[in-house]
Amino acid sequence: MDRYLVFGHPVRHSKSPFIHTLFARQTQQELEYGLAEPAIDEFAHALRTFFDQGGKGCNVTVPFKEQAFTLVDRLSPRAKRAGAVNTIKLTDDGVLLGDNTDGAGLVADLKSHGVTLADSRILLLGAGGAARGALAPLLAELPSELVIANRTHAKAQQLAAEFCDLGHVTAQTYEQLAGPFDLVINSTSASLQGELPPLAPALIHTDIAIYDMMYGASDTAFVGWAKRQGARQTMDGLGMLVEQAAEAFTVWRGIRPGTKQVLRELKRNLGVI
Repeated sequence: MDRYLVFGHPVRHSKSPFIHTLFARQTQQELEYGLAEPAIDEFAHALRTFFDQGGKGCNVTVPFKEQAFTLVDRLSPRAKRAGAVNTIKLTDDGVLLGDNTDGAGLVADLKSHGVTLADSRILLLGAGGAARGALAPLLAELPSELVIANRTHAKAQQLAAEFCDLGHVTAQTYEQLAGPFDLVINSTSASLQGELPPLAPALIHTDIAIYDMMYGASDTAFVGWAKRQGARQTMDGLGMLVEQAAEAFTVWRGIRPGTKQVLRELKRNLGVI
């Protein structure tokens, strides 16, 4: 049976085995999917060992995505742009192909919620790896402008400069931000600590769409805050998790699984519904 893993540290909380088991059942694919939590300095050895022992593919999560970028034999165009790898496939000719499905998962989830990206004005909070992975897929949807805001303004400026060839991308400090925005995406991990980006409440209006890449059994700190400011459409990153997994499954197996039922099952598993 074909073997797949997710590498991370920590990774015991990962929902990837749950999701991919449902995908395999749905598409009648014979595979098993497990967890691997090597020490930080042992990832390269663990990755090589997994594929030497017959592994077919893997997902890579924090903190190994940038390291995986340097360890594969070939990179997909979107992995090159993201500067990180979250999906690796052993090809038929024995090459380790590194891909990044995070941005595609984000865009697919936004569209599933009916969010219009073309000609929209998007505010992206954060300038780390999650933001980098999202930029190219978001810009491919041809928004009118994408503004990056980050606590360290220089990082936002650098990111905007790297992606300016793909569309209208600018960097602003939190103090410089002026609305209206159609969509605000929080790519920071602030919600994991129950914290908020320093975003002015005046930027939130009833018709804005709010998206937090983090997720939990209840509203994230950012989603809860946005609701209190009057935002009517708020979303967390649970759908992105499922959609990026579906993209990875497609890379590995050549068949795209449906996501709606899997997302419902995942919500039940988390106690969301």
